[in-house]
Amino acid sequence: MEAFLTSTAVVALAEIGDKTQLLAILLATRFKRPLPIVAGILVATLANHFLAALVGQQAAALLEGVWFRYLIAASFIAMAAWTLVPDKIDDLEDKPARFGPFLTTTVAFFLVEMGDKTQIATVALGARFAEVGWVTAGTTLGMMLANVPAVYLGNELVKRVPMKTVRIVAALLFLAIGIWVLVQTLRG
Repeated sequence: MEAFLTSTAVVALAEIGDKTQLLAILLATRFKRPLPIVAGILVATLANHFLAALVGQQAAALLEGVWFRYLIAASFIAMAAWTLVPDKIDDLEDKPARFGPFLTTTVAFFLVEMGDKTQIATVALGARFAEVGWVTAGTTLGMMLANVPAVYLGNELVKRVPMKTVRIVAALLFLAIGIWVLVQTLRG
């Protein structure tokens, strides 16, 4: 249960103001059909985060050892710093959609999530907990908690939520997890 709850909290906070959340807002304003967009986000996130958690678990299994735990701790601390850097909606391409809202959202989310901080966090969580199912469920729930309101509330959400404060809270959460893993490793 710790893997599920930690994964949910980490991704829900890290996703706020993230490029994929901005993509959700962009798709919502473009298509004005929230249900297929939410379904596309769900499918893309399940696929992407399952693979990321699996990579993390397999890496942890192959690279067991104290130095690998230090690497996991360092990755969470690095994620804390990365979270403080805001994403911009200007980075996203505004091409006309060939396909409907579901397929466009599924493909766009899957691709934009590649190498994104929430995907990297999912790899680290998969390595830390070695529970692919719980990590995938938690990170997916976290992604949905952050993105479903973005789809339904669109630009109003971005205008009203103090992104700097949210980024700081998310960074502190990543930092706390990194320090916790570091302390656990030192106690070893």
